[in-house]
Amino acid sequence: MRRTLMIASLGLALTLNACGRKPPVETTPPVETGQTGATEGTVDSDEVGLVELPGSQAALVAAAGSDTIYFGTDQSDISADAQATLRAQAKWLVANPNVRASVEGHADERGTREYNQALGERRAQAAKLFLMAQGVPENQLLTISWGKERPVATGSDESAWAQNRRAVTVVVR
Repeated sequence: MRRTLMIASLGLALTLNACGRKPPVETTPPVETGQTGATEGTVDSDEVGLVELPGSQAALVAAAGSDTIYFGTDQSDISADAQATLRAQAKWLVANPNVRASVEGHADERGTREYNQALGERRAQAAKLFLMAQGVPENQLLTISWGKERPVATGSDESAWAQNRRAVTVVVR
């Protein structure tokens, strides 16, 4: 009886040990969020001493002054201020031909989802065409419309709406 109890205990221990094992977890590198600033899955740069790599979002912003241009209500034409920003972005993109960028069009919260999706696409395309006119090869640029789905400013007033009517050039490599 004692031997049977020991064998049963050993079998139970082995079973529990096997059940407690977890399969190896695959890790993936951090994915850029498309917003300037932090990347998902990274730690604070003060903790590790990270070094900015050439071709990054921060390098684009440093060289061009901004990664964002703004639009008037229901508009997709490029203003004079936006042209200056896009010229600086184009200069940086031409100097970094190994970098790909996504031009992301956005809209404010007013209007239907479908309308804002189309408006965001027109804004992204307008910015892309301007960049191409400045010498950026088409194969270096992608476009995407987020419509009203990714606001940077919350609120239902002109200040928030003005910040959300934009196109952002995002380094995607």
